[in-house]
Amino acid sequence: MRRVIVIGGGISGLAAAWSLRGRAEVTVLEAGDRIGGKLRTTPLAGVPVDEGAESLMALRPEAVELAEAVGLGGDLRDPAPGPVTLWSRGALRALPPGHVMGVPPDPGALDGTGLLSEAGLARLREEEGLPAPPLSPDGDPSVAEYLAGRLGREAVDRLVEPLLGGVYAGEVDRLSLRSALGPVAALAGRGGSLLAALRNRPARPPRAAVRGVVGGTGRLPAAVARESGARIVTGTPVTGLRRAGGEWRVTTTTGSLAADALVLALPAHAAAPLLAGLAPEAAEALGGIRHADTAVVALAFPAGTEAALPPGNGFLVPAVEGRTIKAATLLSRKWAFPAGGPCVVRASLGRAGGPPVLSAPDPDLVAAALGDLRAAVGPLPAPVATRVSRWAAGLPQYDTGHAARVDRARTAVAGLPSLFLCGAAYEGVGVAACVASGLRAAGAAADSF
Repeated sequence: MRRVIVIGGGISGLAAAWSLRGRAEVTVLEAGDRIGGKLRTTPLAGVPVDEGAESLMALRPEAVELAEAVGLGGDLRDPAPGPVTLWSRGALRALPPGHVMGVPPDPGALDGTGLLSEAGLARLREEEGLPAPPLSPDGDPSVAEYLAGRLGREAVDRLVEPLLGGVYAGEVDRLSLRSALGPVAALAGRGGSLLAALRNRPARPPRAAVRGVVGGTGRLPAAVARESGARIVTGTPVTGLRRAGGEWRVTTTTGSLAADALVLALPAHAAAPLLAGLAPEAAEALGGIRHADTAVVALAFPAGTEAALPPGNGFLVPAVEGRTIKAATLLSRKWAFPAGGPCVVRASLGRAGGPPVLSAPDPDLVAAALGDLRAAVGPLPAPVATRVSRWAAGLPQYDTGHAARVDRARTAVAGLPSLFLCGAAYEGVGVAACVASGLRAAGAAADSF
């Protein structure tokens, strides 16, 4: 049986280990004291509350299928129905249905919503009359550079940015259109009106865009690890890699291990130093990827508070509003928490290029989140419990040129025998994309035997 070492115990590495079950003897090395990466669920006021991702993308299949395969299929559930809501211009305003990452195929659907000013609406309506040459095949404009030219800057700042901010915590002036908004970039490559192309897209079957796990998404890593049959070793940072005698030698803080193949399932900033002596071009490319610091403030309010909250599952906040929070989720309503328990709300903070959040003490972050929540939804009682979760360098930034950076890294690593990359820096930052990245790396490792 071949030996594979997976370095990194987040969901990407665990998915790779699961995929290799029965085909290799797998060891997963995790530097921290727990597996799961940014999938972590802990109790707050007696109920399990996610500290990182609280749902699985369902519009692509990998994460949901993995959850089903490891025994969590019966615990998957859809969120309560509700529109995407923005806290904009002093009010909570729902995006009309049918939008694509905030871009409305029909500008008329925004009439009366207050989401855009009259000038902003007028500029949006001009889109179909503008010259629209195809996006150059080798062009990689920023989201703002391309969409502001088509839709106007106000539409970008007020409609598109808050949705991308919720995914990447990124800056629309730096995020790559191709890497962050692939479907829109594909339409741009054809030329012609973007809004007309969006209206002519095939209708998507009605289904929830995301799914949750009863008891929290933090259950997924443990289930995947258990079903993988892999040896899981936590508290074991990897300090070096070298090739010797036709095999890989992995040096850790506690010793050395040998393997026939390696899966490097680390954040880009952690993978880069390990590759510096082996594939300098890969290390340089991965080291050049920016990361955003984020924090999640969870607040548990007394039972009954939910009835006083406005409709919907939460809201997103455009950066131009100048608020501390970028999003708030009414978890108790979205996932139908048991009646009689606390009302739990999560606020997300931190944007690339924005004010730092990790340097502020917990009480300051809680106070800022609570102040913004009260400004958005009205009076709220004092919370009965709070928790701040900090994610330093938690989200890789898919800036312009990102795809080329990833290609350079993978090309450089391809010159190393049986070493493969996966993680949030390569194919998307969501759970489904990370799972897909891990499965891809595992398949390549198996093919290398």
